[in-house]
Amino acid sequence: MKLLLSILSTAILAAIATWFFPWWTIAVCAFLIPVLLNLGAGKGFVSGALSIILLWLVVILMHDIPNQHILSSKMATLILGSPNYVVLILITIVLGGFIGGLSGLSGGMMNRAFRK
Repeated sequence: MKLLLSILSTAILAAIATWFFPWWTIAVCAFLIPVLLNLGAGKGFVSGALSIILLWLVVILMHDIPNQHILSSKMATLILGSPNYVVLILITIVLGGFIGGLSGLSGGMMNRAFRK
């Protein structure tokens, strides 16, 4: 239950933070929630990774579906050399999950270091 609360609160906090601040504030949010909820390193990593993957997937699809994948196809062609927008979306959410996961892991490890 604590893990689900952590995932939802991190996703909501990161969504609000990125509305006002740069994209990298997702790392700060993914770090803070495991510290505040006293999660371990493993649960912190899972919480941070899943919350940012969920957040970025929702945001990407909210912007990509209404314009029929035009921009993402052009960006995929520019970056990957192929108009396969699904691969670009997968790479994006995996990178976001990696950033969130490592930040959550750091928060969980900080709990272990300072709360014993």
